[in-house]
Amino acid sequence: MTDIARVMIVDDDRAIRWVLERALAQPDLEVECVERADTVLGRLLDDPPDVLVTDIRMPGIDGLDLMARVREAHPDLPVIVMTAHSDLDSAVASYQGGAFEYLPKPFDVDEALALVRRAAAHARERQRPVSVPEGLDAEIIGEAPAMQEVFRAIGRLSHSHITVMINGESGTGKERVARALHQHSPRTGKPFIALNMAAIPRDLIESELFGHEKGAFTGATSQRQGRFEQSNGGTLFLDEIGDMPAETQTRLLRVLADGEFYRVGGHTPVRVDVRIIAATHQNLEILVDDGRFREDLFHRLNVIRVHLPKLAERREDIPRLARHFLAEAAKELSTDVKVLTAEAETHLTQLPWPGNVRQLENTCRWLTVMASGREVLVEDLPPELRNSDGADAANGDWRSAFRDWADRALAAGHTHLLEQAVPDFERILVETALKHTGGRKGEAAELLGWGRNTLTRKLKTLLPALADE
Repeated sequence: MTDIARVMIVDDDRAIRWVLERALAQPDLEVECVERADTVLGRLLDDPPDVLVTDIRMPGIDGLDLMARVREAHPDLPVIVMTAHSDLDSAVASYQGGAFEYLPKPFDVDEALALVRRAAAHARERQRPVSVPEGLDAEIIGEAPAMQEVFRAIGRLSHSHITVMINGESGTGKERVARALHQHSPRTGKPFIALNMAAIPRDLIESELFGHEKGAFTGATSQRQGRFEQSNGGTLFLDEIGDMPAETQTRLLRVLADGEFYRVGGHTPVRVDVRIIAATHQNLEILVDDGRFREDLFHRLNVIRVHLPKLAERREDIPRLARHFLAEAAKELSTDVKVLTAEAETHLTQLPWPGNVRQLENTCRWLTVMASGREVLVEDLPPELRNSDGADAANGDWRSAFRDWADRALAAGHTHLLEQAVPDFERILVETALKHTGGRKGEAAELLGWGRNTLTRKLKTLLPALADE
């Protein structure tokens, strides 16, 4: 394909052909207009253009039939379908037939020109080989300093059965880290069972965890093993541990202390050997102070703590994560791998990502389904991600972003904001200073305006994995 893209327009409406022929009269486009599909079908099959633009309803061969015949011979040919009948059936039939894009009449000529150029760029991209990005099968992706700390923690715990607490906002990948801890532990090959405390009705949590005997309650028609028995010898991951009811906290504490429990309605103790990995997005210390979480259970679970950063705190990982998720989505949906343009990639790195890694993953799945071409432009992003608010925050207006966060947190009823914000603020500054000094603590302390002893003390609470290095 040369730099000049050949475009064929098939439409029985003379006015539409006239408008498009003049709108597409550009140095990079070579346009041919025809009235009927049957007069050019043979030529289309033998020597297809780079882009085909066709109406749906025409005498003889209609647009959908034309698209089906041409794409059978040339499946990579982008076809733009036009119609004055802008109904759901036409749109669905167009996309199901493999249309590159659906263009309802009347249309804006600038929009039509931009769409044809995107289709031409798509055709060029399809001619280039696609390589699956490295790291597709990686458990966790991360080059940011905060993620390197997580990797070090997993490595140091690889020969241990010790209890671990994972802290991080929703969507940061706590279960992925828990699975990695299990897979790199002596318990690999044994069961890994994940249970979200917030997703289970309160009256079913104990049965879910510890199982029940036949007849223990209405509906208990047979004996059932709970998650503890199912994960015997392996790892039990308790997500959102802060939502566990008080009575269940008491039973869990006994299991951790004694290594045995009773099924609901049972009288025979059941012994298990289970490693517990707990996770929460909440501040458990505050829950303890408020009397909503047992202090003795907190200390049992909080043996080793791993902190997961927000996606906005590891922006350098966003391009690689996006490539990974786009490849995963393409594999899942049996379609071509989408490729981000440099502008789209830069835009994604500047967004605030309140939903963290999960939001990025869902965005990549959305793009795989909804983006027209193989190349993903900024205009292809979901509408809520196209504005520049996130870019402004990333490029320096952090005070406004911080004020917005405080407004949202208070409006949602959160309290003790300083206890959450100050450690996060200090952790980000420490990580960034260490990054700029290559890990040299004396120089990092000087950049921050602290003494070395102050930095050492802060590391023990903020980044314990780095404290002894």
